Amino acid sequence: MGSLSIWHWILVILVVVLLFGRGKISDLMGDVAKGIKSFKKGLSEEETQTTDAAAKSLENQSADSVKQADKVKS
Repeated sequence: MGSLSIWHWILVILVVVLLFGRGKISDLMGDVAKGIKSFKKGLSEEETQTTDAAAKSLENQSADSVKQADKVKS
């Protein structure tokens, strides 16, 4: 009574295909894949920007320490 037979599943799949069509379903899956790729690309770009910013701040700190050391020597 509570379980669905194979005929119920076939009917559900048939209705989904008729409503959305094969082309729309494949387009939808392609859009999902593009969204995932874009999300991953955004994460990797953010990570490289963070790494670049950390490297620049480290360079600035080391340059400042060299300048201070030169002032102390003078």
